[in-house]
This record gives sequence, structure tokens and C-alpha cells, in this order.
Amino acid sequence: MRYLVTGITGFAGPHLAKLLVEEGHDVYGLIRASNGRENDIRDIVPDNIFNKIHFVYGDITDKESIERVFQQQEFDGVFHLAAQSHPPTSFKDPEGTYRTNVGGTKNIVEAIKQHQRDCALMFCSTSEVYGDVPKEKSPITEDFPLRGQVNPYGLSKAISDIEVLGHSSVKAAPFDLPFFVTRAFSHTGSRRGKTFSISSDAYQIARIKKGLQEPVILVGNLEPSRVVIDVKDCVQAYAMLMEHAVQRDKRVIGEAFNVGGTEIHKIAYFLDEMLEISGLQGKVEKRLHEPFYRKIDIGVQLPDSTKIRKTIGWVPKIPLRQTLTDLLDYWDEKITT
Repeated sequence: MRYLVTGITGFAGPHLAKLLVEEGHDVYGLIRASNGRENDIRDIVPDNIFNKIHFVYGDITDKESIERVFQQQEFDGVFHLAAQSHPPTSFKDPEGTYRTNVGGTKNIVEAIKQHQRDCALMFCSTSEVYGDVPKEKSPITEDFPLRGQVNPYGLSKAISDIEVLGHSSVKAAPFDLPFFVTRAFSHTGSRRGKTFSISSDAYQIARIKKGLQEPVILVGNLEPSRVVIDVKDCVQAYAMLMEHAVQRDKRVIGEAFNVGGTEIHKIAYFLDEMLEISGLQGKVEKRLHEPFYRKIDIGVQLPDSTKIRKTIGWVPKIPLRQTLTDLLDYWDEKITT
């Protein structure tokens, strides 16, 4: 199969591209310009796989450039991962967030609709579309209302989520397009940006071990509870769903799928686990850092992923401790003195 991955230079994109190439697919990565940034993914993608990836140029916020991509290349499916995905940034730049997440997704949808109607589309949504669901109403199923009221990022994703499902063949026969949506809950691993919780802690731990930072971990709110899976398990779910979508599986097309685990912990737990793994337990101070503290946050996110498990048999397989170890190793290799 020929697949296009938008957001290939982001967090999950390189992991997905690597998996797809390993499975024997032709992978195309969308990047903005030929400025060499594609080489940034080599921290995840080894040379033998990197050299099999084809890079095409376009900006999802530029309708004409996206149309050119779909006029010049043919794809069996598109994994649309590109987004402004940092909730705190969405408060600082809501217009930019909407332009990228809503406008960019619309440009992808319209290009497929106009030029490649047989091309399947996976829209990478987020658990943030559900907003702050009270604990007593959890776990969260795909039927929960899309509120996205906690931050502009969640709202922008909710709008695009509805847009994509509104064009799918099952939900909207006039469009007859093979689209589906994934709503991933918290996931982490190698390459996760240090502006995100858990990875921020791993980054600081690596700096402390190298003597580049005093033995103090700057933290935000450690009380929210999350179910966290490995990014490699997450992209495995994406690939498995796409395989069914390109085969026009009516159980997938026009549907949304939660992607998440079952083991829930407070954010503080993940930090403590990494301190133990790194041998720093009891040797560092945890200090509240106001810029890291989200004044508006979701207290508990507990997904119900029964639908994807029953539909395609996906389950997360990588132990949490291995995920956290991989994340610590990633930052240890990245940070040099």
C-alpha cells in the first residue's frame, strides 16, 4: 500500500513511518520544505528504513500546496497526524491552533474529496475532545458528547473530528468517503517533546544525571490521573485500523475509536517510577513550577477501548516500565555535555 503520513516529523509520525516500512508499505512523508528537517526523524528511524521513505512537500494550512500533493501522487491511505497538539500553546495562540488543526484538516479532506475519493483517511483526534468527564461517569466511550471545552486544542480537534466523520460513507452517503477517526488517550515514549508532562520529567532527570541541572525536578500539577500507553502500541492501532479501512471494512469506516489502556495512575506515579529506574529516588526535590501548572486541566481520563479491541483485536502490549525506561534512555542519548 502507498500511505501518506502528515506530521511525520512530530512525535508519533516517525514511529508510524518505521512500522509501515517494516510491514512492506510505500511510505510518503509530508514536510513543509526541503530544508533538511526530515533528517530529524533519524533518532527513531534507522538509515535503512529512512532511505525507503519518500518525502513530499506541502503545508496543510496551504490549500494549493496540498492539492498539488494529491494531484501529483496517488495514495491508498492518509494518516493525518499533523497538528498543533500542545494544550498550553493553544491558549497562547488559539488562532494558529484553529488554522492548523481545523483549516489544515479541512484542506486534507477537500483534496481527497476532489482528487482521490478512494483514498482512506485516518484523522488523529484526541481524548481532549471529550473535555473534563467526571470520574463517576468514566470510563469514557466513543458515544460521549464532544465538548472539548477545556482548551482551544481540544475544541479544534472536536470540530475536525466531526468534519471528518461527516464525510464518511456510513455517516454521510452523499460523500461516500472511507474516513475514520482515532481518539488516542495519553501515550508517551522516545521522541516525546519536553513540553509535555512525563517527558519533561525524563528530560530533567537526564540533565541531573549529567550534572547539567541541580537535583530539583520542576513540576506542574501531579494530581491528575491518566492511563498511559507506549507510542509504539498507539501507532500499531493506527496501522491496524487503516488496513481495515482500505479494505472498506464497514466496521471501521465512518467510526471513531478510543485508543488507550486500562492502568490508571496519578501523574506523580510516573515521575516516581522514573526516579526509581534512574536511581534518583529520594535524591531530588520536586518543586512546583508555575509555568508548568495548568490552571485549567482534566482531573481524570479513563478510556473505554472495548470498541477497538472487539473490532480489530488490538491491545497495548508494551509494559509501562519499559516505556518509561525507553523515554529516559532517549533523553540520556539526546542530551550531551
